[in-house]
Amino acid sequence: MSRFFSAKYKSLTPYTPGEQPQDRQFVKLNTNESPFPPSPFAVRLAREEAGRLELYSDPDCKSLVAAAADCLGVGTDEVVFGNGSDEILGFAFAAFCDGEHPAIFADITYGFYTVFAEQNRVPYTEIPLAEDYTLRVEDYLGVRGTVFIANPNAPTGIALPKREIERIVASDPDRVVVVDEAYVDFGAESCVDLIHKYDNLLVVQTFSKSRSLAGGRLGFAVGNAELIRDLNTLRFSTNPYNVNRMTMAAGVGALRDGDYFDFCRKKIMRTRERVAAELRALGFDLTDSCANFLFARHAGIGGKALYLKLKEKGVLVRHFEKERLYDYNRITVGSDEQMDILLQAVREILGE
Repeated sequence: MSRFFSAKYKSLTPYTPGEQPQDRQFVKLNTNESPFPPSPFAVRLAREEAGRLELYSDPDCKSLVAAAADCLGVGTDEVVFGNGSDEILGFAFAAFCDGEHPAIFADITYGFYTVFAEQNRVPYTEIPLAEDYTLRVEDYLGVRGTVFIANPNAPTGIALPKREIERIVASDPDRVVVVDEAYVDFGAESCVDLIHKYDNLLVVQTFSKSRSLAGGRLGFAVGNAELIRDLNTLRFSTNPYNVNRMTMAAGVGALRDGDYFDFCRKKIMRTRERVAAELRALGFDLTDSCANFLFARHAGIGGKALYLKLKEKGVLVRHFEKERLYDYNRITVGSDEQMDILLQAVREILGE
């Protein structure tokens, strides 16, 4: 960093994204992208907007908010959109956390949470997951602070039932609970319908996974109208045109093309179960994933060694250096063809 970099950020540890190599072609199973292209309807609407890029996008995202409200069964004043769900989560840390309201989240979860806390200079507490990587609801009852829960969790893929999330939300009506549902469409229960029961619940989702728009950068939150107003106060104070015209149009198309959405997510779920069964037959231990990835380890080879050997064979998976995760690799569920290449590479490695 330069000598001009503000001292308040010198201790910031940036989030490490998955590798995006440009030097060769890989079977890329390391960043939880969809193996399917966006909805053709979404692409068509985005293409139509490309001819209007000389104009600013609608800061109120009216068409997108209306489509989301209709799809989710919420009011238009209960939705806010952002440049990916990361921007929305960043707003939530800024809006609902401070010295009196520290951030609370699991020790093994989405790595951006610590970055958001440090960036906003708010104290935070990491609550250890159980030995089997499940989240213990009791650990979050009676704890002071704003709670952030990824459900399903990352990188484990394990999901809490909605009733368990509700226990945490209901236990303290004077604190905000943020449920990050980036992977919810692959087999978990969404808490969106609980926002009309609890005014302290904020649910965040993304278009990057189940709606095939990772490159479009689109995410949203739903919650009580007052919570949404808080987030919009920050949004309009920093970046009111945060969703560009093409992404906004693509988002409308993705929401309206329900058949394509269902086809893609169900196909990913079927492929996930097939590959999980084949990996178990090869001796792997896997968590019970409700996401578009698998979290796997093998007693016969270390996590990093397997990651490196797969990379040599042109297959990228995600390995984490954190001690409790070191034996595991996170494997995105790609197309059937990609997963067959992965399985063949794994068989070769295990046979060496």
